[in-house]
Amino acid sequence: MLRIAVQSKGRLYEDTMHLLAEAGIKIPSSKRTLLVESTNFPVEILYLRDDDIPQSVATGVADLGIVGQNEYEERHEDAEIIRPLGFSKCRLSLAIPKAEHYEGLQWFEGKKIATSYPGILSRYMAEKGVKADIHVITGSVEISPGIGLADAIFDIVSSGSTLVSNNLREVEVVMKSEALLIGNKAMSQEKRDILDELLFRIEAVKAAEDKKYVLMNAPTENVKKIVDILPGAKSPTVMPLATEGWSSVHTVIDEKSFWAIISQLKALGAQGILVIPIEKMIL
Repeated sequence: MLRIAVQSKGRLYEDTMHLLAEAGIKIPSSKRTLLVESTNFPVEILYLRDDDIPQSVATGVADLGIVGQNEYEERHEDAEIIRPLGFSKCRLSLAIPKAEHYEGLQWFEGKKIATSYPGILSRYMAEKGVKADIHVITGSVEISPGIGLADAIFDIVSSGSTLVSNNLREVEVVMKSEALLIGNKAMSQEKRDILDELLFRIEAVKAAEDKKYVLMNAPTENVKKIVDILPGAKSPTVMPLATEGWSSVHTVIDEKSFWAIISQLKALGAQGILVIPIEKMIL
């Protein structure tokens, strides 16, 4: 059985549970139990703080972990990245008071920077040749300049609304982050076999993201032109309709691509266009 360390609350927890559910893995809901076993797949979920997950995986307390890249890079533990997961995206950025004039990284020379990520920031500043005073804070980093505790901050940014509400502005993006699936390097072959099945399911879920199954009726004489403008379509299914001179075209495309070509499809006579969500894709 595989043990997966998962953040116990927050957006990453919600996104992780959604992914597991989409992969057909049933996890009983329990707010009081730290270790919960799946009812239909050989995995158990260990709920931890996000900053404890990299170490738990590196030391073998858990076989796998789903954690933000920011925490993985900060903790610098000896665990391998199995796969980026594409959700819970954010960035780690330097921000300064809005009123400050900023022309480049040298502004931070000798300045005090408040952060919960001293490891990442220290490595970045050393690489850039900037000497700053890094002040470690575990919470509410964004209020530090306003109360005179620091000149600037280095913190997670998603929408940027928290910076705005604290009269700060983002000036440097140090790294972009997303959820990662990480693993213990010493997993047994039996556990790696279970991991392979888990990855198979995850790949099927991820492959279907933002994909739509599109069906349309079109004049047979224009089918080739329609197929030519369908993005990413290797070989769409084309079937004759009962009405002579008409065919049905079926294909899979990115949703955003569909909106870019809808007028072209209609101009070529496509009718009865259906756009259907896809839950899984086995490639």
